[in-house]
Amino acid sequence: MKRRNLLATAAMGLLLASGGAFAQGMDKVKACFVYVGPIGDGGWTFQHHQGALAVQEAYGDKVEIQYQENVPEGADAERVLTQMALGGCNIIFTTSFGYMDPTNAVAAKFPDVKFEHATGFKREHPNVSTYNARFYEGRAIQGHIAGKMTKSNKIGYIGSFPIPEVVMGINSYYLHAKKANPNVELSVVWAFTWFDPAKEADAAKALIDQGVDVIASHTDSTAPLAEAAKTNGAVIGFGQASDMAEYKDGPRVSSIIDNWAPYYVKRVGALLDGTYAQQDAWEGIAGGEVEIGEITAAVPAEVKAEAEALRDAIAAGTYHPFTGPINKQDGSPWLAEGATAPDGDLLGMNFYVEGIVGDIPQ
Repeated sequence: MKRRNLLATAAMGLLLASGGAFAQGMDKVKACFVYVGPIGDGGWTFQHHQGALAVQEAYGDKVEIQYQENVPEGADAERVLTQMALGGCNIIFTTSFGYMDPTNAVAAKFPDVKFEHATGFKREHPNVSTYNARFYEGRAIQGHIAGKMTKSNKIGYIGSFPIPEVVMGINSYYLHAKKANPNVELSVVWAFTWFDPAKEADAAKALIDQGVDVIASHTDSTAPLAEAAKTNGAVIGFGQASDMAEYKDGPRVSSIIDNWAPYYVKRVGALLDGTYAQQDAWEGIAGGEVEIGEITAAVPAEVKAEAEALRDAIAAGTYHPFTGPINKQDGSPWLAEGATAPDGDLLGMNFYVEGIVGDIPQ
């Protein structure tokens, strides 16, 4: 028992000492990033890496950057995080939902290291913060464009995993497509991957085979746009996570761009200047974390103007993409007329809204 008390006292002393060090600021920070895909995926991981490079550019020799690509979610992530903590990383950014439990498990063992987890909700230790982006705001704009531009009245969505982040994106996309075009129908195909170009391409093919002519995706590669490009203009789509500008002359009519640079620069800067504190951040269009890529000339001028007006209203806070009346899929009321969804409802969203056909996989 005495030995346990001694160890506990020593651990507490280390925690207090490290907290004091951070409070006083640091001369140099080693910032480390764990990526679920390759930095060349053209989407999610590419954008996170652009944020890491922005940190290096902002602080120069005051910062050392380290990263590891293609880290599977689960036990492998815990091993990589442990190695990074032992290797002198002062702050570790874990950039995928499935890193949530490994992040908290390793954070418990290294109280002097700061951990930042993207898109999760667990902050089980004082050295764990979470950050996210309101992707559903961008989905509203994509949905409006989809509803206006579909000729078949069939639009599609490629889901990665059935987690709240993805479900709220599907719901926002559908709700705004339906407002723009009451005859629209939505098909969802689940790829069960974040990054697998072959599976993503198969999902796109499945939607196209169903007669879908507008595709949004919540996966990380350009494969869905590549499949749309094979239809000679019959199918359009959107860049996901990054601009995917190489498809601007083809099927890509706009994009959601995840801009992580402001957050990463701010958090590493807080370590340097001694203002760092645990937090839960969830920014969107207004904060600059969600950007809407160029709406191309393939979109009629009137539709483009409407989409930009919707973007600006969301940014100004005068419109919320989840504003009632909205029912759940089974017809039960969710949001009354004029009510807006609480963040807690969105972060735990596990239901489709009324009008979407099909089940969310369990």
